[in-house]
Amino acid sequence: MTSITGEEAREGFRYDGYATLGRLGLIYIASSIVMDAEWAAMAAPGLSIHTTRVRLPKVTLEGIDQMMNAPELEQSARLVGSAPIDVLCFGGTSASFVYGTAYDKALIGRMEGWAPGVKATTASTASLAALKEVKAGPVALATPYVDAIHQRAINFLESNGHKVLNSGNLGIDEDWALAEVPLEKVFDHVVACDHPDATAIFISCTNFRSAGVIEALETALGKPVISAVQASFWHCLEVAGIDGARPGYGQLFARRLAAEGGTPS
Repeated sequence: MTSITGEEAREGFRYDGYATLGRLGLIYIASSIVMDAEWAAMAAPGLSIHTTRVRLPKVTLEGIDQMMNAPELEQSARLVGSAPIDVLCFGGTSASFVYGTAYDKALIGRMEGWAPGVKATTASTASLAALKEVKAGPVALATPYVDAIHQRAINFLESNGHKVLNSGNLGIDEDWALAEVPLEKVFDHVVACDHPDATAIFISCTNFRSAGVIEALETALGKPVISAVQASFWHCLEVAGIDGARPGYGQLFARRLAAEGGTPS
């Protein structure tokens, strides 16, 4: 039997997903499937994503209230925060904006207390930071939400300086149904929500597909398109100081694209 060692053996090694760029922690809705998948699609080789889950009974104000007051939230933060992650994100947009900006900021403080030494963000904080990054003023808003949550999204954006010139929502109240909206319908929904004076378009909801059409939407509409999923991923890179995005997912990532050179060893 022939044995090989050293450089000859290394020729057979394969990329295994080990984090050479950084590790992102995500607290996500138990029944949701879009956000961690889209993060993985946008992540350059060498960036790893580590997800923990919390239960959302229903995509309504009452369901969100139950989730945010359940002990699972703290437990989830402590669990994923025990791993050597660089940043922790709460991946629920509506759950972090329905109570307003002060609550959202307080949630970040709670997360950093539950996961000592780890910087934290939320989908809502990340979305505001992303709109600032692309120098957005007035916006158009596209969501899949029921009316009550959609109105809270408008209130959140306008209370943070982004007048909503036009908006539309799909009235979906079941989490699984959010993820089942095909990209073609997402594209058409966003286009229908645009306004000629909107400086950017914001797509809210982290279980609503968007990453695959952002670049196409920007080309079609001639303006930045920010989704909650994309913004959350980008803000994690910003907070951790990591250049770890693949190209093709919107102009938001202009400063955070990974260096060219292929798969890390």
